[in-house]
Amino acid sequence: MPRVLTFFAILVPVVAVFLVCRSFDVAAHLQLSWPLASHPDSPVDDAQFHVDVPSAGVASDSGILGHGIVVAETGDGGAKHQFRRRIVAVGDLHGDLPNAHKVLQMAGVVDETGQWSGGVDFFVQTGDIIDRGDDTIKLYDWMDQLRGEAKAKGGVVLSHLGNHEWMNVIGDWRYVHASEIHTFGSAQERQKMLMTGRIGKTWAGNYTTTSRLPLHPSLGPPNTDYDPSLLSSLSHAAVSFVHGGLAPNYPDLTPFPSRINNLGHTLLRKLQHRNPPPAPHPPNPYPGLPHDATPAEHRLYGTDGPLWYRGWALDSEAKACKAVDDVLQRTGTRRMIMGHTPDFEKIVSRCNGKIIIIDTGISHAYGGVLSALSIDYTLTPLPKTEGSGEKQWREREVVTALYMDRQDVLAISEQDVVGDF
Repeated sequence: MPRVLTFFAILVPVVAVFLVCRSFDVAAHLQLSWPLASHPDSPVDDAQFHVDVPSAGVASDSGILGHGIVVAETGDGGAKHQFRRRIVAVGDLHGDLPNAHKVLQMAGVVDETGQWSGGVDFFVQTGDIIDRGDDTIKLYDWMDQLRGEAKAKGGVVLSHLGNHEWMNVIGDWRYVHASEIHTFGSAQERQKMLMTGRIGKTWAGNYTTTSRLPLHPSLGPPNTDYDPSLLSSLSHAAVSFVHGGLAPNYPDLTPFPSRINNLGHTLLRKLQHRNPPPAPHPPNPYPGLPHDATPAEHRLYGTDGPLWYRGWALDSEAKACKAVDDVLQRTGTRRMIMGHTPDFEKIVSRCNGKIIIIDTGISHAYGGVLSALSIDYTLTPLPKTEGSGEKQWREREVVTALYMDRQDVLAISEQDVVGDF
């Protein structure tokens, strides 16, 4: 009998250790999910969304391309100017300055001191800097610092308002931590800074709801409206950025992007100039949009509006790919890039890179992978052929997901175009 007891005394701990190890192994292969912010009109609060869509990622060990005008060999012994533009985009940051610094340094946007490196032409952030973390003030101040440093070096920072920025200015504080309020001094001081203080002022002056970023300057500066009458082989050589998504059935899509951004500007002004501002929810009742908000402003903040829409992330591949081309055509873009719906393991590319979702849960509140998206665009002159009247160019665009330990090429497009660019 004692031998039997001894046998079980040894066996039970061994089996227990084995089962624990197995559980860790299983957990390591589970698809991550997280309670996402829910629209105040949604019937379910903090709904669980399981995101599992195919990615077009292909491993790559290639280096990051440079930017600007460079000298290119033409193949006939001569050399001509090649145009090159590099764009880096980052998704939701949610109150985590250290992780944001790691990502921007990894992507070549800033140096080790957190200052603009001059290594990119455009840095784009797709919103949701606020909530879930305590570094709200520091992050917005850093974005404004980078905006000034970039301008001095010929770069541009494009910033967007996410649904969480809008929630906070409306008075929906469901995802605000008490420790974050403490960094402002009090709830009253926090509300003042978001309304008429320096954060509210930078939202009004430097942030938009969406962007159209041309890949080549012949299409104009950022946020130039798409002109459907433009006859150019580069007419759609642009990318859209937004926090949630540009829904196929959204009625205020065009002219793009000014229609959406004008609605955002007027609604933000109404919200920031309520006097007195409503007491935050919770514990107070949800205040909703101002009484004088127009139907179009309600649609902007609706579940199918650009701040909350999740269809490009959650719809089936067949449904998304069937609908995407029409939206790209109407917005004068080749790709749409958005945050909002996270995949904690990777940047998600759908429909051959036409849809790219860059929220990977960078904040420690989620614990997702640190990531950034890089777009390297080149337009290279080709040797003149006998009898050809127009200039010929080779256009190449490489879209890469950047991680701390690797780079995955999501899409490569290349074509020959003609025109005097």
